[in-house]
Amino acid sequence: MSKNHRGSGIRSLPAHGRATCGICKKENIKCLFEKEIDGNTVKICKWCNAALKNQARRAAPAAAPAAEASAE
Repeated sequence: MSKNHRGSGIRSLPAHGRATCGICKKENIKCLFEKEIDGNTVKICKWCNAALKNQARRAAPAAAPAAEASAE
């Protein structure tokens, strides 16, 4: 089965979605995710997006027991 439409969503973007990442500052990398950092919306690459999600995932369980302990 062919994959004719793979990447068709970024073909219309300037430079096919390639730019400089707002976090890691890598150049000519696909920056497809918009995140708000320090009050500014910046485009970031998928590796920085995953790193932010992993940081939030690790911080969430640590905050949850503290919130439960203060509720008791």
